[in-house]
Amino acid sequence: MSHSWIRALSVRKRQYGLVSLHHRSSFLHNCVTDPIPYFYKERHHLHSIAHSAHVINILSGSLSSAAIVSGNGKTYSVWNCCRPILSLHLSSVGQATGGLCTLAENELLDTESCNDASGHLEESYVGLESEGDDVTRKKVKGLYEKPVDFTKVEINLLPTVIIVGRPNVGKSALFNRLIRRREALVYNTPEDHVTRDIREGVAKLGDLRFRVLDSAGLETEASSGSILGRTTKMTANVLARSNFALFLIDVRAGLHPLDLEVGKWLRRHAPGIKPVVAMNKSESLFDGSNSLKAAADEVYRLGFGDPIAISAETGLGMTELYQALKPMLEDYMLQVLNDEDNQGNSDSSCSEVEESKLPLQLAIVGRPNVGKSTLLNTLLQEDRVLVGPEAGLTRDSIRADFEFQGRTIHLVDTAGWLQRTKQEKGPSSLSIVQSRKNLMRAHVVALVLDAEEIANDRRSMKHDEVVIARRTVEEGRGLVVIVNKMDLLRGKQNSSLSEKVMEAVPQEIQTIIPQVTGIPVVFISALEGRGRIAVIRQVIDTYEKWNLRLSTARLNRWLTKVMSRHSWKDQAAQPKIKYFTQVKARPPTFVAFMSGKKQLLDTDLRFLSKSLKEDFDLGGIPIRIMQRSATRKAMDSTSKSSQFSGKPRDRTSTDKRSFSA
Repeated sequence: MSHSWIRALSVRKRQYGLVSLHHRSSFLHNCVTDPIPYFYKERHHLHSIAHSAHVINILSGSLSSAAIVSGNGKTYSVWNCCRPILSLHLSSVGQATGGLCTLAENELLDTESCNDASGHLEESYVGLESEGDDVTRKKVKGLYEKPVDFTKVEINLLPTVIIVGRPNVGKSALFNRLIRRREALVYNTPEDHVTRDIREGVAKLGDLRFRVLDSAGLETEASSGSILGRTTKMTANVLARSNFALFLIDVRAGLHPLDLEVGKWLRRHAPGIKPVVAMNKSESLFDGSNSLKAAADEVYRLGFGDPIAISAETGLGMTELYQALKPMLEDYMLQVLNDEDNQGNSDSSCSEVEESKLPLQLAIVGRPNVGKSTLLNTLLQEDRVLVGPEAGLTRDSIRADFEFQGRTIHLVDTAGWLQRTKQEKGPSSLSIVQSRKNLMRAHVVALVLDAEEIANDRRSMKHDEVVIARRTVEEGRGLVVIVNKMDLLRGKQNSSLSEKVMEAVPQEIQTIIPQVTGIPVVFISALEGRGRIAVIRQVIDTYEKWNLRLSTARLNRWLTKVMSRHSWKDQAAQPKIKYFTQVKARPPTFVAFMSGKKQLLDTDLRFLSKSLKEDFDLGGIPIRIMQRSATRKAMDSTSKSSQFSGKPRDRTSTDKRSFSA
């Protein structure tokens, strides 16, 4: 045979090859006479490149659809010609290692001619089993190859990149640039540290997708008990679970001694991670001089390779950052996806059930130093945010996700709620604004109270907490009150005090917020982990009530019973409700269609709202009832249109009126 027609395509180094058709011209113009013996003749060549632990993959889809035409006009099926190859002994195996390998008449071609093609495999058909002369084909999932489509990868499988560096080098600004939102607080405070917790988001850099973590500024020499020492320890724990690191420096300040300390710290705590060095704030160095080159030469002292000049504020250098991250992220994703593909989808049924439940947005709010961050760590069962005795420790609103009984819950730990004043400036002022925004985005709001302050002050809620509760109700969100630090009221002397607190808090809350009845109150100790399951179940129960929908028929049957037991002052002047229906949920909103111009009084609306909450168990969420007048003409036209079942009449419009033709 003058032309070779089989080649092995290497999918990836050290992975199996593929066998497909190959000819040097664009048309099979030569006669093929009895090609089958040739395969037996060259069988020893296959043995010479074989490895006993692997099997040759055959592209049966391509082989079955191709054909060879001989000189006498006969047509040979390529699949029939290749069946003897499949019946070879399993030890006759080829493994592609260098790209394209071509089998010739009596020898293998030079490996330099094997680099003119690359295989992109999504699905392949492999025929591996032979019983006698029968060859079966099985459809299996193929190996993933570059380029990887990150937009179709689940978030929990994406690689994790942590941004590290000394304080005030622009880590939060770069975080906001990568996630394309202003979530992290950014404020120019050289003597203070704005970021104290680990913030997570999904970065969108071109077609790349990865989880990016914004960390606090590192000061390796800080004492262990200080805030900086605790943030450094937290960053080290998160770095150990990260896949890649982005080392950020301030190029305008040059290579700071703290940068060298951070470099040593990275080598000590993450020896397996080679960080990508980025020189931030470099927009002023693109002036045609050699200042940028001189700065880059200085950064080489860190020993982490070539630095990248970027500007998180203006977006300069994002293309270079993309080119530096893409090879590493793609290699990681190929390994992860192929491992997941080999493990199979044994939990597919469970995932379908989980996807049927929408995620729940929970905001934890309250005054400073009531235990909000401790509660978040207790719910997540990990040290996710920084905690301590200092008031106002949390500045950023930290988002975190966890699952409970198949439902995904998005937690938001907000900064301490304080009334914003004109004198208030700096990061604390930005924290107040951010807390109010997260309150409006949440589905359920968990208002945290301090049990010790309640016992000492002999009142449940202070002014700030009353403002939070009323704003939650006005925004139509579900409300759950959590009384924390109950462990401080433990003991023989405080036993009676604890009982009084548990009895007085629900009553006082009902007095302060009368428009919402049955607000749930949970007594916990976040420090000891007591009450964690009770909080989660109460939040989910409130969320399900918030999403409740009732049918119109059920509501009208309920309305008949309720109106009969309501005591009206004047039966003749009693307003008549034609029907009662729910128009939306989140929160439940109802409309009462009235006959005539008579409207329900405020006392009647409160009676209906209270009856709805009692009869349908809707306590703890706001209910809205609106009124609409249903005129007799509209009701008659509605009834006539419902009774009419014949051919619709043609309507002809004139200048003055409409009449039926």
